[in-house]
Amino acid sequence: MGNPLFQRDILSIKDLSLTDIRTILDTASRLKKQPMQNLIRDKLVAHCFFEPSTRTRLSFESATLRLGGKTLGFSSDEGLSIQKGETLSDTMKVISAYADLIVMRHPVEGSARFAAEIADIPIINAGDGANQHPSQALVDLFTIEECQGRVDGLSIGLVGDLKFGRTIHSFAEACMFFDVRLYLVAPDMLVLPDYICDALKKRGVRFSFHQKLEEVIPKVDILYLTRIQAERFGAHDYPRIQNQYHLTPALLNKVKPNLKILHPLPRVHEIDIEVDQTPYAHYFTQASNGVFVREALLALLLNEQLP
Repeated sequence: MGNPLFQRDILSIKDLSLTDIRTILDTASRLKKQPMQNLIRDKLVAHCFFEPSTRTRLSFESATLRLGGKTLGFSSDEGLSIQKGETLSDTMKVISAYADLIVMRHPVEGSARFAAEIADIPIINAGDGANQHPSQALVDLFTIEECQGRVDGLSIGLVGDLKFGRTIHSFAEACMFFDVRLYLVAPDMLVLPDYICDALKKRGVRFSFHQKLEEVIPKVDILYLTRIQAERFGAHDYPRIQNQYHLTPALLNKVKPNLKILHPLPRVHEIDIEVDQTPYAHYFTQASNGVFVREALLALLLNEQLP
């Protein structure tokens, strides 16, 4: 059986089918249980991060090296010819001649799809502005399935910046493939965009809007928090909402016993460090799972068939 993801771009969850998602998650599970060191041997992966990143960049680099590949790239646009006026189009044309696959983060929405039209090698979108972050959504699905034994039938609370949070956008779109109940917790100015809500309705995903964290905590199996992103706001607006949500151990007194708390990290004000010591904290496991899911993506995009 052929690999349907060979030489594909991973730009948005909407570009994937349930079969594609299932292939990625199953491959990640297999690689977590049985590491394979030479799946992308002699392949060069360009990690092009025009915007800051810790977990995504390093987990992709770790995944590349663990599979036997080699890396090149950068972690900011400093020192690049873009500083001299070079276009993104020219940059991508050149880099695509140097590597076998590009992992790209860029502050402009739509930049990854634009780059994919230019480059003749696969592109993985590692975050384009406030738009999409598909590999993180796949990490989230993998983590949920691993800790809960399933995704279907779960109640999930999404909390924080639902308007600008690209991780939330991709994850909400991933939920359209499953039978889940969503609780959307955000201040009025940061609610989930209408186009995603409309798509959820069309796919029959049940969801409701809330402003208080306390309203949803007892109801959910997964509590997915995100930070209020200072970089998306002006200096006047951010202080008014930066401490809108703050999860403490005291708020976890009446939760379901199977509750797991996720966060794409970095956290700022939204999770008290004392929550780390509770059995519900699962965000560091989520971060470590990023390596296995990104190994799966690299292996599938760079191999016509896997052994």
